Amino acid sequence: MAGNDWINSYLEAILDAGGAAGEISAAAGGGSGVAGASGEKRDKSSLMLRERGRFSPARYFVEEVISGFDETDLYKTWVRTSAMRSPQERNTRLENMSWRIWNLARKKKQIEGEEASRLSKQHQEREEARQYAAADFSEDLSEGEKGENSNEPSIHDERTMTRMPRIGSTDAIEAWASQHKDKKLYIVLISIHGLIRGENMELGRDSDTGGQVKYVVELARALGSTPGIYRVDLLTRQISAPDVDWSYGEPTEMLSPICSENFGHEMGESSGAYIVRIPFGPRDKYIPKEHLWPYIQEFVDGALVHIVQMSKVLGEQVGSGQPVWPVVIHGHYADAGDSAALLSGALNVPMVFTGHSLGRDKLEQILKQGRQTRDEINATYKIMRRIEAEELCLDASEIIITSTRQEIEQQWGLYDGFDLTMARKLRARIKRGVSCFGRYMPRMIAIPPGMEFSHIAPHDVDLDGEAGNEDDSASPDPPIWADIMRFFSNPRKPMILALARPDPKKNITTLIKAFGEHRELRNLANLTLIMGNRDVIDEMSSTNAAVLTSVLKLIDKYDLYGQVAYPKHHKQSEVPDIYRLAARTKGVFINCAFIEPFGLTLIEAAAYGLPMVATRNGGPVDIHRVLDNGILVDPHNQNEIAEALYKLVSDKHLWAQCRQNGLKNIHQFSWPEHCKNYLSRVGTLKPRHPRWQKSNDATEISEADSPEDSLRDVHDISLNLKLSLDSEKSGSKEGNSNIVRRHLEDAVQKLSISVSASSVEGLSENVRWPSLCGRKHIIVIAVDSVQDADFVQIIKNIFEASSYRRLSCSVGFVLSTSKSISEIHALLISGGIETSDFDAFICNSGSDLCYPSSSSEDMLSPAELPFMIDLDYHTQIEYRWGGEGLRKTLIRWAAEKNSESGQNVIVEDEESSSTYCISFKVTNTEAVCITCERD
Repeated sequence: MAGNDWINSYLEAILDAGGAAGEISAAAGGGSGVAGASGEKRDKSSLMLRERGRFSPARYFVEEVISGFDETDLYKTWVRTSAMRSPQERNTRLENMSWRIWNLARKKKQIEGEEASRLSKQHQEREEARQYAAADFSEDLSEGEKGENSNEPSIHDERTMTRMPRIGSTDAIEAWASQHKDKKLYIVLISIHGLIRGENMELGRDSDTGGQVKYVVELARALGSTPGIYRVDLLTRQISAPDVDWSYGEPTEMLSPICSENFGHEMGESSGAYIVRIPFGPRDKYIPKEHLWPYIQEFVDGALVHIVQMSKVLGEQVGSGQPVWPVVIHGHYADAGDSAALLSGALNVPMVFTGHSLGRDKLEQILKQGRQTRDEINATYKIMRRIEAEELCLDASEIIITSTRQEIEQQWGLYDGFDLTMARKLRARIKRGVSCFGRYMPRMIAIPPGMEFSHIAPHDVDLDGEAGNEDDSASPDPPIWADIMRFFSNPRKPMILALARPDPKKNITTLIKAFGEHRELRNLANLTLIMGNRDVIDEMSSTNAAVLTSVLKLIDKYDLYGQVAYPKHHKQSEVPDIYRLAARTKGVFINCAFIEPFGLTLIEAAAYGLPMVATRNGGPVDIHRVLDNGILVDPHNQNEIAEALYKLVSDKHLWAQCRQNGLKNIHQFSWPEHCKNYLSRVGTLKPRHPRWQKSNDATEISEADSPEDSLRDVHDISLNLKLSLDSEKSGSKEGNSNIVRRHLEDAVQKLSISVSASSVEGLSENVRWPSLCGRKHIIVIAVDSVQDADFVQIIKNIFEASSYRRLSCSVGFVLSTSKSISEIHALLISGGIETSDFDAFICNSGSDLCYPSSSSEDMLSPAELPFMIDLDYHTQIEYRWGGEGLRKTLIRWAAEKNSESGQNVIVEDEESSSTYCISFKVTNTEAVCITCERD
């Protein structure tokens, strides 16, 4: 019958398969009398089955029959087969087989239904969990923490790749301008090592003047041209050394804006981007970054004065008379991060940090090489001081910006102050409003470096023509082309271009070995090494000289003369011409550094149409993910490097595809897009600059009295000149009292003539309390652990010793003690001391700051004491406050000590405790001491 044709065709195919058919072939092997398909169809099915290789008839039968036909059709076939029963054995077997097929299909459909139901339920549960997690982490997860497919898209993949839309500089900046045109932001960038100037940067001159220098200058220039930003200051070191250009000694340099026609925001008298050079360290000597650490405080003092003065100037221009504080202080590299942390604390401004390259990662890399011990590394690179500064930056920064996700996951994870999992949990708790018990970790944001592409016009390349003949323009070739081509015996070969300073971590020697030992690659291409600028190798630093010497020896070893170019000099303005030359010869750009934090040269090369071969460690991974214009390699494997280079220069279609991908996607790394991402992150930070109400009665400090060496006071003595008296028990005689008085008079006299200042210029006019504004010196009397009578007498002795200075109102007094403000008030009244004799009271062990007040509205309740509490000070304490967790820990500790001693020797003193002060009473000091000794 016609309804059985499909069954018979499969049965005949199985029978043709031979003895491997198993039980199904046995069941169906009675004959061929059933209505079957034609011989041609059987032959075709048999051939198809055999071509499958390891053939399983039963499996094939079940997959094709059970999956290919509806259960209803199978049931009808069984019914019809049953109706055609005959005494012949084959028909009986056919009936049984039809029933089995239908039964299998019915069970399969049932199983599929159950599986679909299970998967639907599982999908719903996962979707609910994802939505719940998204609510916790959506805006708080770092860029490098979001889940992504680990399989990187490649030009060799056949699947369709998902790409971000192309970003045009003009469109991006116009969209941003329409939203932020009314903002007037002030941003401070800090990069203190290397030679920094706006034009003709001497990149590659030494290890300190590399990609970071170019990045910070271009970042300042781009931010200064962005609508919504009024001024950008790039703070660096002023250098007036005879061995460097005079331009590095200029105090201020204005950076020309990029594509000024695209920016329509209003320009002001002090608007734009500037390089501000702060003098610190040896005035007439250019020193490497490893030797700058002792002078960090000096730099911060000068930077503090500049920022305060500039904030006042900007306030007069765009702030309606109120100082315009920086919206962020951004430190680049560990030394600048150390400085930014101190400035951020002194000015109460949010801090952002970019590490560029991290100390712990460098330490691990050098230790793996086994050439130096940890002590030797520290002596050469001051690596432990650098790591210490980076840990400080982790604690002080609101945001840490990286160029790659790899830096977040693999490099910052080496530090004590950051853990990726813990950071996620903390941000989730913060979002839910749950206490983090004082734990804090900065947000990690991956923002790739930017570049300006408006001036770049890549030449078209004729893939079928000879290299170098596609542009017959009448314009002369750039001079740098001749400087490079003179090295080659055949300059028409494709050029492999490496642009890196002679530093061991750039791995140039491995590149030369890979090139020298691959004969096919040597025959097909030339190698160009742009290794900075040099005059005499012996005058270079020892590290750079060693690398360059090794390069020259390897060229001689492999007899690469006529195949390798290594010019001595080039200008920064000639770098685009070098890229164009490599692209004109259908060459390849290579960066095989052991680890590359940024990979800015890879972006530059792609903009000129050069495919890349790059290290898979660091920034190139993310760049390749976006551009898909080359091959990633293991920098330690010279064979892999050579094969990747050979593959690109020998396959013109692969080369063209990589070139096209790079040019198509390069605008995702534009400066406008970088600035948009940067400002969208910075804009989430809460302003932390002082918000104290200005007092109309405040006495402003004149310019002549303003301090210029304040940060050391901030760091060491918290803007105050402290006189701490650890007095002994009372009972001193009259003679001893006179001696103490004379000592106090001498101390106050020395303090009065000291040139050190105790407050930061500019902040004084925002201070609420008039009594503090006119002081030139503040004496902090810190008294504790004395009897009440001695407490009062010490204060009187100090007042008497400084009575002649108090009349001039140049010296103020602050009382610091662990007592509560009510206890202080009672003691002062009992001793006949007026509360107005003090400018402020630091009480409750530093948890409260109070000021004398005669206004009934300001008096503290419920006792209506004549004091006003400083709520701004509480706001400062509340920042990253973890007191509740500490309180629970101390209570558990006290319970353990009480349990060990068998009595309540430590109890919480609720009367003396306050919101930010946790007090305990010790009822038996001996028992506590014995317990502590056992510990």
